[in-house]
Amino acid sequence: MRIRRGCVVAALGIGLLGCGVQPTGVVDAGEPASGLTSGARLYFASNSGLRGVSLIDKEIKDLASVIKLLALGPSPTEQRDGLTSVFEIGGYTVTGEGTRVTLHLAGPYGQSGRDQGTGQLVCTLARAQSVLEPEVMFDDVEVTLRPEEGAKLGPFRCAEFLNG
Repeated sequence: MRIRRGCVVAALGIGLLGCGVQPTGVVDAGEPASGLTSGARLYFASNSGLRGVSLIDKEIKDLASVIKLLALGPSPTEQRDGLTSVFEIGGYTVTGEGTRVTLHLAGPYGQSGRDQGTGQLVCTLARAQSVLEPEVMFDDVEVTLRPEEGAKLGPFRCAEFLNG
């Protein structure tokens, strides 16, 4: 009885292998998936608004290091994709605790606060803070810019700078 069952199972398996499904070539599936992702991201400006770029091979140890990475600008490949960096700051210190991040700027800040350059800073710092403190939700982080000269800007949330 066992041998007969084994033969039947083997025959069914062989029959399924030759079921007539033919291999196909490469099928274009369109754009890569988008949406919420985890991990640190840098935000760069483009003609269509801010776009986040994952930092796959970089570890974020503090908020100052993410500003340094942002200041390097987009890679050549990202530049070919239309990404650029439009924020300008000189010296700075940055602190974060919970949902609050403050960027202290040495000198004045030349942007309006409602521009892509400010958005780059706000979104990049908010994302980094949520990576450094995993209990903090990215959308809850508020970033304030405090120039040495002039009034403070913010607090801002990243959502204010993203195209809906």
